[in-house]
Amino acid sequence: MTTVDCLVIGAGPTGLGAAWRLDALGHPDWLLCEAASEAGGLAGSVVDAHGFTWDFGGHVQFSHYDYFDDLMDSLLGRDGWYFHDRESWVRVRERFVPYPFQLNLQNLPEDDAARAIVGLIHAAQRNAGSAPHDFGAWIDATFGPGIASLFMRPYNTKVWARDPERMAWDWIGDRVALVDLPRVVENLRLNRDDVSWGPNNRFRFPQRGGTGIIWRTLASRLEHRHPEKFKWHRRLAAVDTARRRATFDDGTEVAYRHMISTIAIDELIAMSDLAASLAATAAGLEYSSTHVIGIGLHGRPGPELANKCWLYFPEDNCPFYRVTHFSHYSPANVADPAAQWSLMAEVAESSYRPLRDLDVVADTVRGLVNTALIDTADAVHHTWHRRLTRGYPVPSLDRDSILAQLRPALEARNVFSRGRFGAWKYEVSNQDHSFAQGVEVIDHLLHGGIEETLDSPSVVNSRVRVKR
Repeated sequence: MTTVDCLVIGAGPTGLGAAWRLDALGHPDWLLCEAASEAGGLAGSVVDAHGFTWDFGGHVQFSHYDYFDDLMDSLLGRDGWYFHDRESWVRVRERFVPYPFQLNLQNLPEDDAARAIVGLIHAAQRNAGSAPHDFGAWIDATFGPGIASLFMRPYNTKVWARDPERMAWDWIGDRVALVDLPRVVENLRLNRDDVSWGPNNRFRFPQRGGTGIIWRTLASRLEHRHPEKFKWHRRLAAVDTARRRATFDDGTEVAYRHMISTIAIDELIAMSDLAASLAATAAGLEYSSTHVIGIGLHGRPGPELANKCWLYFPEDNCPFYRVTHFSHYSPANVADPAAQWSLMAEVAESSYRPLRDLDVVADTVRGLVNTALIDTADAVHHTWHRRLTRGYPVPSLDRDSILAQLRPALEARNVFSRGRFGAWKYEVSNQDHSFAQGVEVIDHLLHGGIEETLDSPSVVNSRVRVKR
């Protein structure tokens, strides 16, 4: 039986963040086990049979942390990236409206713009200082009926695959642009597009290899230094938290002092000796599944799409909630940049909103035609499809009360569940957040450091970052 001080489960951004920090601190006694053959997890990429690169969702690189930015520079070099000023848009009323939608109402038909601004004014007058019960109530109280019906409600119902009333609202932070009413009015008066909001208004993307190359490069660098500390094709099967023993699907056992797990916390509980007391509680955590559909296309994008980065779709003329202009991120994402381009769509489902008998790929292509992103299905060179059973951890109404039971029970036995589904906090589940969770849990275990990302999301997300 192997015995280690720190056992890390998973080679996605969080697990690699933990390994990176262990290496940086010169800690000698750790082991990382990964079920797959390579690093990346949900931040991975693949190359399909036609030579097109696809990410597992619409990932971009931006950061709330200097050390994350410095690592990105180190991994690929400053010359290994494309840097983009974000152009994100909402497709509504057969037109493109710049995102954030609520700051760009001047682009709507006159009647819709008037309804939206009146709703904003009335919302500001009626709801100052009130605390909503749920996300749906927050949308109505913050934006009024115009923006709620045009964008916020239908879009969020699509992206979360459930009614907003089933979700909490206090996770929002920098995820949703709030209302600056004088700014909205001034934009209307000047007919001025306002697109500068948000932490990702400038982002970077690898020149080659998709998002996955970042994490494969980091894993390769660490494994080169410590080949004995990486075990691939080793899936966690059972955990005896009382005896601090992990058993893997190949029959090997590892005794640990600390475990950092990045698998979904409900799955971790179910395979542990805590299942009898906590599995039913953990089963109350909610998530959505995501279909990622890559569409390889003949020719070149038209001028209306050429520089757009991604687009949001609240209306019911398409199944997807977001489409990424993926070949714009990097021309190397297609096999022949002179004659091909690519879009990547995301469709959500859950038990509340199942896809039923929908052919999600064919319906996505029809939706691209319906929304004028392509002229005809004949433009399609080929498609690629991947279903992510766990796409987003949902900030449901009882999420925090469930986590308040699970996390202390695990940590009392030196098991630290971190990462996108390990911590189950959507508000700190981007790549930089996930990596930081791995870094900070090691600092906490070895030096008593504070896990700011996990415990104070609003503080982390309120940081003003300078464009790099």
